[in-house]
Amino acid sequence: MIAAEDDPEVFAALFAAAEAWLRERGRDRALGPFNLSINEEVGLLVEGHETPPMVLMGHDPAFTGRRIEDLGYAKAKDIFAYLADTTHDLPDRVLERVRRGLPEGVAVRELDMARYDQEVRELTTILNDAWADNWGFTPTTEAETAQLAKALKPLIDKRLTWFAEIDGETAGFIVFLPNLNEAIRDLKGRLLPFGWAKLLWRLKVKGLKTARVPLMGVRRKFARTPRGVLLPFLLMDAGASAARKLGYQRAELSWILEDNRPMNHILQAAGAQVYKTYRIYEKALA
Repeated sequence: MIAAEDDPEVFAALFAAAEAWLRERGRDRALGPFNLSINEEVGLLVEGHETPPMVLMGHDPAFTGRRIEDLGYAKAKDIFAYLADTTHDLPDRVLERVRRGLPEGVAVRELDMARYDQEVRELTTILNDAWADNWGFTPTTEAETAQLAKALKPLIDKRLTWFAEIDGETAGFIVFLPNLNEAIRDLKGRLLPFGWAKLLWRLKVKGLKTARVPLMGVRRKFARTPRGVLLPFLLMDAGASAARKLGYQRAELSWILEDNRPMNHILQAAGAQVYKTYRIYEKALA
């Protein structure tokens, strides 16, 4: 993680201290930024500074990447944030397949808040399976799952969280989070004296126009089957349709590895476009 003023000496001092700490512990490579693991906020914003950050997304000053590269760091991997217009249906070629009706044995349902903890455990099991072959993958631990459930609960709207089942087995899911940043952007971190009233009015009365999809996955054993191939589109259609009814106009889908061809293909086929790029840097330590 890195946050500093635009001063090369400040960057050099911070990185020198961090690299020395790593060397003392026998590490031969520095990789990041991560907060605090690869399963949380990752990457440095390198393209898309002109647009505001969505909920739980970083937004780094444009100079930061240059200062990091000056210290010998190079790109390890880029990750994308896509933006989708939820006021329109999926493209016709996709919608035709989705609207034929659910294949036999396939069901799509909302999150069951009465079984919230169990639903989150199921979700992380699917994540660990679906993402296992991704670059940098580290399984989500039981402690991380518990923290994820606790952190997301205040933001979760069951109408925006959907699961797909095949023959009664949970096979995939998608989570849309209301973009809380939209509601707090001009409050300057203060709820008093009137910030709390503005926040409540925007959340409960005016409503939000933007959302973010931070999590989506399909079990690998289903992903390449005739029924499983449809699940991402069925889930996106269910979530986007619900979001549209609630007044949402745009949704960000992030992060997507640059070389995750199946996911990039799915999002592009669904009409989403890359509008931000985050970069993970690395450096070999002598």
